[in-house]
Amino acid sequence: MTDHQGQGQGRNPLRRLVVLRHAKSAWPPGVEDHDRPLGPRGLRDAPAAGRALAEADRLPDLALCSTAERARRTWELAAAEWDTPPPVRHDPRLYGADVPELLAVVREVPSTVETLLLVGHNPGLEELVLELAGDGTDDALDVVREKFPTSAIAVLAWRGTGWHDLAPGTALLTDLIVPRGKPPH
Repeated sequence: MTDHQGQGQGRNPLRRLVVLRHAKSAWPPGVEDHDRPLGPRGLRDAPAAGRALAEADRLPDLALCSTAERARRTWELAAAEWDTPPPVRHDPRLYGADVPELLAVVREVPSTVETLLLVGHNPGLEELVLELAGDGTDDALDVVREKFPTSAIAVLAWRGTGWHDLAPGTALLTDLIVPRGKPPH
């Protein structure tokens, strides 16, 4: 594929939306859904997600994170793997958000941000990736259609003057990573 549909190479910057589903959570009795912590696997996988983003050279300029405990902790553990974490905004609208709600939040991002990290929940994140991706490399779209598991990272690339331009079918799913931390020995 050439220059994302062959459009705007010199005019519009390449932008990346990095979508990270929170790591595996625990289900302690009596704890509200919003307050559920990460489980043991999530505590291993969240730092692995941070390392995977660094290794893939997909570190964001800004992070938008759900206010749910499991998303916040995923962000904290992933960002702790980077020398200089970007600013983060915890947005309550991301908790339980559907595609139109997620897009509304993303479209508010300043145009100076070229790589944006979105940390949130399914089914909204999986549906967002499928809605935005007009195409994907390898079998990435098929994999997302089958399952977008905890700690999964999808990288969508597109060209536009700002985040307000992001529309269904305009992005290319360039990376799909499902990092896993090493279990204790």
